[in-house]
Amino acid sequence: MPVAGMVPASGSVEPAELLVRNAKVYTGDPERPEARAVAVRGGAVVALGDDRTVAGLVGPATKVVDALGRRVIPGLNDSHLHVIRGGLNYVLELRWDGVPSLRQGLAMLKEQAGRTPKGQWIRVVGGWTADQFAERRMPTVAELNAAAPDTPVFVLHLYQSALMNRAAVQAAGFTAETPDPPGGQMVRGRDGSPTGVLLAAPGALILYSTLAKAPSLDAHHQRVSTKHFLRELNRFGLTSAVDAAGGFQNFPDNYGIVTELARAGELTLRIAYHLFPQTGGQEIADLTRWIEMVRPEDGDAWLRLNGAGENLTWAAADFENFTEPRPELSQGYEVEFEKAVRLLMENGWGFRLHATYDETIRRDLDVFEKLAADGLFPTGNRWLFDHAETVSDSSLDRIAALGGAVSVQNRMSFQGRAFVDRYGAQAAAHTPPVRRMLAKGLVVGAGTDATRVSSYNPWVALHWLVTGRTVGDLALYPAENRLTRETALELYTRGGARLTGEEGVKGILKEGYFGDLAILSDDYFTVPEQDIAHIESVLTVVGGRIVHAAAEYEGLDEAIEPLSPSWSPVAHFGGYQATPRPSVTGARQADLLAEAVAESEQHRQWRMARGFAPEPRTEIFDPCFVL
Repeated sequence: MPVAGMVPASGSVEPAELLVRNAKVYTGDPERPEARAVAVRGGAVVALGDDRTVAGLVGPATKVVDALGRRVIPGLNDSHLHVIRGGLNYVLELRWDGVPSLRQGLAMLKEQAGRTPKGQWIRVVGGWTADQFAERRMPTVAELNAAAPDTPVFVLHLYQSALMNRAAVQAAGFTAETPDPPGGQMVRGRDGSPTGVLLAAPGALILYSTLAKAPSLDAHHQRVSTKHFLRELNRFGLTSAVDAAGGFQNFPDNYGIVTELARAGELTLRIAYHLFPQTGGQEIADLTRWIEMVRPEDGDAWLRLNGAGENLTWAAADFENFTEPRPELSQGYEVEFEKAVRLLMENGWGFRLHATYDETIRRDLDVFEKLAADGLFPTGNRWLFDHAETVSDSSLDRIAALGGAVSVQNRMSFQGRAFVDRYGAQAAAHTPPVRRMLAKGLVVGAGTDATRVSSYNPWVALHWLVTGRTVGDLALYPAENRLTRETALELYTRGGARLTGEEGVKGILKEGYFGDLAILSDDYFTVPEQDIAHIESVLTVVGGRIVHAAAEYEGLDEAIEPLSPSWSPVAHFGGYQATPRPSVTGARQADLLAEAVAESEQHRQWRMARGFAPEPRTEIFDPCFVL
């Protein structure tokens, strides 16, 4: 984008490859928090200042971008994202992320059924919650059958449950004789046949394993899918992510695509990844084998190993289905867990550990303190707890003493209502206690836990940190457990970099640091709080490369091959469904919401007539329709 008043430099100064001017740059660097322009060369920031001070870095080949007075921030870093697994499946998924009504979601599903080829499934896999819908409810199996009578449909709702239509139950091979897996339940009819409702009770294995029955992509399409998923993340200003591995993500097999893309220089997101033992009973064998194959920090600035986790042994995992009672972990799981932690620490490996409840965290800390007596904590190996929703003050003190950190995710913005219903508003008010973590000097990173729980949109998570509200607008946190916009952004930039030991090269905009930045559609620091979740990037830069460009900058980003297969839901609907703000849509949006509410009231009356609803309401309007 040519910019008047800037001419090629003369002399011996090596010009920048990219220069962003006329910007409101928030650097994140306390020593110089603001600038008007930033120059990048060789993948790193070479100058910050105003238009005049950087003008000398403009050369004949310099790309000069006028930010038009917009806000520029350091690139965002999701500290807990299942990016590798998500990329392998992205183009197969019908995303309900951001969809404002169930009516719209079902219409999308019905339309997709008309283009999905025989043998393939329609998958709605995470990133949404019933609370985001105007109707405030989930779909029914009957609605799935009506929308797609012949195409298998699998709809995952957080790690709580899944719905399958009749065709999917048949495709999965479920019958009256199919046993329930450990920790899961198939809801059955009078004859014992599965109805299509799967419950995590409380373990999510039944959800993982059923989804794994759906067809997968071949290597070519997995490569295309991954590239488009990374571009979708770039759309929101993400330039880095820490991959938390996960179920059905085997090493090295499922890491092959990102490795190929890294070798070819085609990654548009920096990824630090973890290794997660997949089979209960052979975790120690897996960890031992990996220690002989790779080392933490193997790789480069684009793809590098960060350690093990988020599970080390399956018996130590406490799934966070807040609609179910807290799981009681097995007695004696600490024996194998201690072996795993000792093996990692003795070999210089860090780790991350899924732990939702303080009861689990306390038991894990007992193991760490036992190993500390042998000099294994703290030793400099990076380790952290993930999630930690109900962690106590005393546990935070113990984590700090052992050299640990915490990564928090906005699971409560999707599951907050379920938590309040079970534990009460008072308990929810400090779940998780982010401000207390920071007050105790802990390193804290922020993320989403996408793609199967929260949405991958980082601005939804930042909205949660700042406002303390769910996506259904339920107020969870008082002011003392909400963050300022600056602190929330730091958790999403420097926080993630600290968790991977990269705080000296990324997380802020400073000379010598990576040239990773985003020009925002709206000024994060001044928009009304409720609009934070609507922010996107109009230009995302990773290492000086323009990897996403929209609005006035459309066409400036790197080319990418067309999305395939042609029937992909993403090819038609896209990924995150950005909805216009109420002030923009006016009466039409109000009409659509009113239609959805009326439909919800009809559904309630149907349930009440059949004895499924406890008592009739006396309100004229459904309470979900509150202006």
